[in-house]
Amino acid sequence: MTPLRLRMIEDMRIRNLSQRTQTTYVEQVARFARHFGKSPELLGPAEIRSWRLHLAENKRLAASSISVTVAALRFLYTVTLRQPWVVEDEIPTGRRPQKLPNVLSPEEVAAFLDAVENQQYRVILTICYAAGLRVSEAVRLKPAAIDSRRMVIRVEAGKGRKDRYVMLSPRLLGILRDYWETAHPREWLFPGERPGEPITRFSVERACRQALPRPARRPMDQVPGARGRGQGTETLGADDSAVRRPPLH
Repeated sequence: MTPLRLRMIEDMRIRNLSQRTQTTYVEQVARFARHFGKSPELLGPAEIRSWRLHLAENKRLAASSISVTVAALRFLYTVTLRQPWVVEDEIPTGRRPQKLPNVLSPEEVAAFLDAVENQQYRVILTICYAAGLRVSEAVRLKPAAIDSRRMVIRVEAGKGRKDRYVMLSPRLLGILRDYWETAHPREWLFPGERPGEPITRFSVERACRQALPRPARRPMDQVPGARGRGQGTETLGADDSAVRRPPLH
C-alpha cells in the first residue's frame, strides 16, 4: 500500500466514512492513476478533465456513476493532498437527469412477494415495502429493533450512518411474529450462512431476480428497497383492500 493511499484511508476513517464509501473512493482514485500511469500527486486539473471526458465519451458512463468519481477525486485533492487550486471549479459536479421513479402498484407488489418462495427473503422484502427500508438496512436488523410496544422499528447506521425510527404497522408485526415462531432468530433477525453474520443484500437481490419469470422481470430499481427507499411507505396492510398479506408457510 502506497503512503498516499494509506493517508487517504486514514483521512476517511477520521471523518467516519463508511467502509463501503472508503472502498469505492480508493477504487476510483486507483483507476484514475492507472489510466495515466502516474501517482495522483503528479496529476492535476488537466488530467482530471481528460479523465472525466474519457468516462463520459469513451466509457459512456451515466452521470450518477461519474459523480462517484468526482466525489472521490474531490476528497483526495481537497482533504488528503490539500491542493491550492479551487476544487469546486476544477472538479465540478455534473448535472443529473431528473427521472420519475418506476412505482409498482399494490397488486404488483403483492404478486411479487407471493412469487418469493423463501420465507426469509419474503419477510425482508415485505419490511422494505411496508416500512420504507433499504435492503441493506433490513438485512442488518436485530430482534431488539422491533418495538411492538411503541410500534416502531429502530434502524441503526442506515444511509449516512444515521439511526432512525420507522413505523411498524400491526399487519407487519403479525408477519414478523409468524417469522419469529418459524425461524427463532437470535443475534440477527435474518442470519446468514456465516455464523454471527446477517444475510447479505446480494442474496436478497438475487432472490428478487429469481422471483418472477424472465419475461416479467423488471429492473432492480423497481423492486421494493432494492435501490433506495421502499415505494410502499404507506405501511403494508394498513388497509386490507390495498395489499394482501403474502403467505408465510
